[in-house]
Amino acid sequence: MHMAEFWKETLSQIQQTTSESEFVLFFSNLNVTFDENNNLTVETPSAFFRDKLKSSFGSKIEEILKDLTGHQVNIEFTVKTTPEKGTSKSNEKPSEKVVEKAPVKVLSNEADKVRHHINLNPDFTFDNFVVGVNNDFAYNCAIAISNNPGTNYNPLLLYGGVGLGKTHLMQAIGNAIHQNNPKANIVYKPSETFVVEFLEALKTNKTSAFKNKYRNADILLLDDIHDFKGKRETQEELFNTFNALYQSKKQMVFTCDRPPQELKDFADRLLTRLTQGINADLQFPTWETRMVILKKKLENRNVTVSDEILELISRKITTNIRDLEQGLKNIIAYTELTNRELTVEVTQSLLKNTFSGPLQQGIPMDLVMKVVAEFYKMSVSDLKGKKRTQAITQPRQIAMYVIREMTEFSTTEVGIEFGGRDHTTVMHAVQKIIDKLKTEPNFDIVIQNIMRTVRERANAS
Repeated sequence: MHMAEFWKETLSQIQQTTSESEFVLFFSNLNVTFDENNNLTVETPSAFFRDKLKSSFGSKIEEILKDLTGHQVNIEFTVKTTPEKGTSKSNEKPSEKVVEKAPVKVLSNEADKVRHHINLNPDFTFDNFVVGVNNDFAYNCAIAISNNPGTNYNPLLLYGGVGLGKTHLMQAIGNAIHQNNPKANIVYKPSETFVVEFLEALKTNKTSAFKNKYRNADILLLDDIHDFKGKRETQEELFNTFNALYQSKKQMVFTCDRPPQELKDFADRLLTRLTQGINADLQFPTWETRMVILKKKLENRNVTVSDEILELISRKITTNIRDLEQGLKNIIAYTELTNRELTVEVTQSLLKNTFSGPLQQGIPMDLVMKVVAEFYKMSVSDLKGKKRTQAITQPRQIAMYVIREMTEFSTTEVGIEFGGRDHTTVMHAVQKIIDKLKTEPNFDIVIQNIMRTVRERANAS
């Protein structure tokens, strides 16, 4: 086999064991060349991408190529060089042999064949939903339901924090079913609207019309069911509606902003019904998935944003997907309105408030320490103390990193709070966490969970 074929087979094997979003992120923008000795050079968009690709997939690529070729293949991971201004591309020396880029899934336009459902957002489709380890279970459940509603996964309860894609995924189910069966009676409502309509029906003696509207649905999509808290009459009506639809094998999908066991002031029998099917949570996306989201949002915009800037936005905006997308919209607007070059410095200035966050300015250091200590099941005094065991050092470094990311405290102030340490110690600790985030994708989830807990407690106080 030619080395190009070996590389294609390597990509094929990696794709089988890697999520689509992660595969597209790492392998859709590579240039691969090989010399007469069949040594590979893998050219990446940036140093950050090079380090992430090498740490995440370097050993796997070498192992697969060795199995395929029967010998060790030398691989060099490099960064794409940017030609100096004024340099003509015609002067560049083309590589003798270039391997094609990894194939990217081409999305179908089948959804355009049927008019969009009047009550559903046409942009909320499966094609526009970025899948990662944070939401792949919920996504696959949604796909299964859209293909065969009312059977195995009924009801589906999607839960998670604000801006993580619950409504998008719920409406994607509705849009997909509508495309497959335009005659299906799909009812989508925010729970607040359901409550208002029910109360109005009681006042006007039109409860029969209300019941017919919801109990004749083929698909019921009810958003934000936590809004039913304490509303006993409405809960009773939903309970009866649920039973009628379930007995008729009609599909139901609900969303909620918290795990179902945390729903308070709900009738036990209603809560049992709502959770008797599949419960799937959507968590905050990892760095890789955040990068894919940003790149997907750029697909139809005539704006070029460097990977360095996208990396900055992905690392700094850790609240929710809505804030992530809003940050991108702000910098796109800047380039479109001013026609000026977008640099890292400009991005930092434009998104300063977004990066810091309105709540973060008032977060005390002791709150961060307490959250980290609880997460790692240790005392705050251990974090501030002199012990340097790995079990204590890493949580201490994480606490310092989170404080620097979420507050305006200087490294000197942080060092003083941590037992009178020097500011250079804090800088070193922060850099250690940054380096770890670059090489260990799952570590990003830990940091985001800690930051989210800090925000929630700061908000509650």
